[in-house]
Amino acid sequence: MPTMNLVPVTSNDYRRLAERRMPRPLFDYVDGGAYGEGTLARNISDFARISPLQRVMRDVSGVDTATAMVGTDCTLPVSLAPVGMCGMFARRAEVQAKRAADTVGVPLTLSTMSICSLEEVAAVSDKPFWFQLYMLRDRKIVEELLNRAWAVGVRTLVFTVDLAVVGERHRDTRNGIAGGASPWGRLRAGPLSYLTHPQWLVDVGLRGKPHLFGNLAEYVPAATSLPEYRDWVGRQFDPSVTWEDIAWLRGIWNGKLVIKGVLSPDDADSAVNVGADAVIVSNHGGRQLDGVSSSISALPAVADKLAGRAEVMMDGGVRSGLDVFRARALGAQGVMIGRPWAYAVAARGESGVASLLGAFKREIEVAMALCGVTRMTDVTGDLVQVKDL
Repeated sequence: MPTMNLVPVTSNDYRRLAERRMPRPLFDYVDGGAYGEGTLARNISDFARISPLQRVMRDVSGVDTATAMVGTDCTLPVSLAPVGMCGMFARRAEVQAKRAADTVGVPLTLSTMSICSLEEVAAVSDKPFWFQLYMLRDRKIVEELLNRAWAVGVRTLVFTVDLAVVGERHRDTRNGIAGGASPWGRLRAGPLSYLTHPQWLVDVGLRGKPHLFGNLAEYVPAATSLPEYRDWVGRQFDPSVTWEDIAWLRGIWNGKLVIKGVLSPDDADSAVNVGADAVIVSNHGGRQLDGVSSSISALPAVADKLAGRAEVMMDGGVRSGLDVFRARALGAQGVMIGRPWAYAVAARGESGVASLLGAFKREIEVAMALCGVTRMTDVTGDLVQVKDL
C-alpha cells in the first residue's frame, strides 16, 4: 500500500511538493543542472558509495551535533547555501529561511541574486548570517555590496569562483528563461503557467512583490523585470578574474573569507595562499560543467591538502543528515544545502525549512549513535567505508 505522505520528512518529499506548487519554469530553474545533468546525478548517487560502519555497545546517551563553521557556532554542521531567485519560490523566501535558520541555530548564506535584500534579511534578527558574492566587472559595486553587508552585521563572506561563464542549462533554455521563446511560448511559460498554480500566484505572484533582485536594485534602476536584471548580471560576470583579484578582495574585507567552487587540491591551495579562511568543495550543484567529479568524491583530496591550514566545507548532493555525517567523516567541517531548503521553503515556507533541518539533525544523531560516537569531533574517516569514489 502506498505511503499516505501526510507529513513531509525528506528532501525528496519537499521536492515533490515544490514541483506541484511551483510554475514549471521556476521549478526547473532550481531543480535542473547543466547539459545532460550527469554531475547533478552523481552529486547525489556518490554518497551511497560511502557506507557507515556500525558500532554497538557504546555509551551513546548524550549525542551532541553542535560544532563551529568558520567561527560561527552551529547546532549542526549545516549552512543554508546561497540560492538565487529564491524569493520567487515562496513569498519573501529568504526572510522565511532566515527565521527558520535562526530557530534551528544554523547560518543562512544570502545570495547576491536574492529577491530579499541584505537589509530586509538583517531586519529579521540580530543573529549573524553569511553573504555570498561574485566578482563583478564594476569593482565599485563589489565594494559597495561589501560595505552594505558589513553594515548589517555580516562577518563571513562566501565568494563564488566557479562562475566565470554561466553553464549551459538546457532546462532553462527549453522553458524560455534563457530567452528565445516565441510570444506563445512566453505566454505558456508565464501567465498560463502562473494561472495553473493559483496558490503560488496569490502567495508569491501577488503578495510576494517586489520581484526584483533586492541587492542590485539601485544599480539597475531602469530594469522592471527579472529577465532585465538577469541580462545585466550576465554582462557583469567577469571572466578575467584571477587569484590576484581574490587577493585584492582579501585586502578590503575584514571578516572571514570563504572561497566556494573549488574541486582540485591545487585550486584550494591557491585560495588559502591568497588569504581564504576556508574553502567549499563545490561544482555549483552540477549547474556549471557537466561531467566533472561529484563534490563528495573531490572532498578527501582537498581536505588532505589543506589539513591544519584552513577549514574545508562542501556542497552538492547533500540530501540527508546521513550525508552530512558522511561528508564530515571524509574531512568536511560542515556542508551547505541548497536545493533541499529551496524545495522546503517552496513547499511549506518557514516551517518547512525548520522541519527539514530538524530531520537532518535527527538523522545525524542516529548515525552518530549507531556508529558509537557522541561528538562531532569523533566523526572521522574510520567510521565509514568508501567504495570506488
